[in-house]
Amino acid sequence: MAVDTLDTRILRLLIEQPRTSIREYARILGVARGTLQARLDRMERDGVITGTGPVLSPAALGHPVLAFVHIEVTQGHLDEVGDGLAAVPEIIEAFSITGGGDLLTRVAARDNAHLEDVIQRLIRLPGVVRTRTEVALRERVAHRLLPLVESVGHAAAR
Repeated sequence: MAVDTLDTRILRLLIEQPRTSIREYARILGVARGTLQARLDRMERDGVITGTGPVLSPAALGHPVLAFVHIEVTQGHLDEVGDGLAAVPEIIEAFSITGGGDLLTRVAARDNAHLEDVIQRLIRLPGVVRTRTEVALRERVAHRLLPLVESVGHAAAR
């Protein structure tokens, strides 16, 4: 999907001012409200914009321990294990990966003992061969997309 410079400006506003109205976005951008709405609808339909909800903090929800758990899966059981992971509320993301392991999960836990309990639950899932856990010490770069959006915008302007 091609993102042009106006799309980039729209995305920047959505990231920087998420609680602003469509009318105000249109005023800031100097475009008609209908134009803005059509652009937003297209970017949602094309999967560029995937959500509009609040960004939540697992730590503020009482789960300050962040870990990345690599999971090795018995061949042919990836979908089954993926379904099992979806039933574990402490898993906030899971990806199929290449390299060491088959799945990479991001886990939020109350403390180290709780993390161990979650890992034990994962080990008991049918099809899980072994896990390897890495605990995050400090976030160095927060989840962000604005630099990528700006890079795409610069490329589109060329």
